Amino acid sequence: MTTITSPSPPARRPAWPGHAAALWSLGYGALGLSWVFGAPGFPWGRSDPDPDRVLSVLAGAAPDPGGWWIAAFGVLSMLTALALLRPNGHGPLGRVLRFLAWPMAVLLILVIPDSRLMMGVAYTPLLLVAPLFDLDLGGTTVADAWPWPVCNQLLCVLGGLLLAAAALDRRRRRHDACGTCGRTDRDGWTLPAMAARWGRVAVYVAIAVPLVYCATRWSWALGIPLGVSREFLDEGAKDTPGIWLAGAYLATFGACGGLLTLGLIQHWGEVFPRWIPGLRGRRVPPLLAVIPAGFVAIIITVAGLTYVRWTVAGRFALAEWGAWLPETFWPLWGAALAAAALAYRLRRSGGCRRCGRGLDRADAVAGTG
Repeated sequence: MTTITSPSPPARRPAWPGHAAALWSLGYGALGLSWVFGAPGFPWGRSDPDPDRVLSVLAGAAPDPGGWWIAAFGVLSMLTALALLRPNGHGPLGRVLRFLAWPMAVLLILVIPDSRLMMGVAYTPLLLVAPLFDLDLGGTTVADAWPWPVCNQLLCVLGGLLLAAAALDRRRRRHDACGTCGRTDRDGWTLPAMAARWGRVAVYVAIAVPLVYCATRWSWALGIPLGVSREFLDEGAKDTPGIWLAGAYLATFGACGGLLTLGLIQHWGEVFPRWIPGLRGRRVPPLLAVIPAGFVAIIITVAGLTYVRWTVAGRFALAEWGAWLPETFWPLWGAALAAAALAYRLRRSGGCRRCGRGLDRADAVAGTG
């Protein structure tokens, strides 16, 4: 006998993101308080290894009163995380705190970090293989690419992600989202078929945007002053030998990332290709693609916002547009990459057999008995 099953009721979702965000807030707030009383490691101001470049929005901060502000932010963030654990509690104050969750997450993920986060990620592979090929990188090591102020940016990004996860978790619990797939009846755009459509557009944008940057840096390495003057190239090579080769490396790094982005809509992004020993023919775990793509989307956006700030501050000359204009489009690149990764995750997750969302009608048939 053939029967049709009805969707199971939504499972209760664990609220661990809110607890984790509260713990992070408590710890980081305590760290800020310790800097007020003389503990070493304040990551901005005089402790910044690149103070003259003013890379961070907090470049001028000092332990006192900066540490007090960090401690206050930690308390506010902790109260916000706790408020997120109670969807309808605490009255008007709770609503205000829950409203603050997303702005605080954006501040931690995109505003406080700067372009050095991307530089550290991009140059680490080169620094690791340099000793094997006897490459002269001026004595720069992996530790130089990841000083404490840059590692602190990673810590801030972690806190922002925890707050964002807590806010998303609260939204799902409030709207009785499925405990398995996280969807609600309002989330039609998350269904696999819809995600495949807008995800493809996002992939193409994420591939196209960095190509202008790649074109300029490859041209400079070949001695072609695309978007800059001949004097600009000559002075750069004189002041820092090998700088244009380093730029070409970064461009190649970005182009390779574009090729990997294509995997989010290709078959080889779902099944390991034949030329990978031990993994050929096996399905690619979705998070193996989603987590790196999401992290790269963050650091690309952060780096692009650094150049946007500098552009608004008037630090660049229009005649040398090749040195800064391509980077101002990186936030678009990062947003497209994040959207492509999300679409890949939604598409790979398929329809949900617990709540029935995203399943074809035939998929609801339980079987014969």
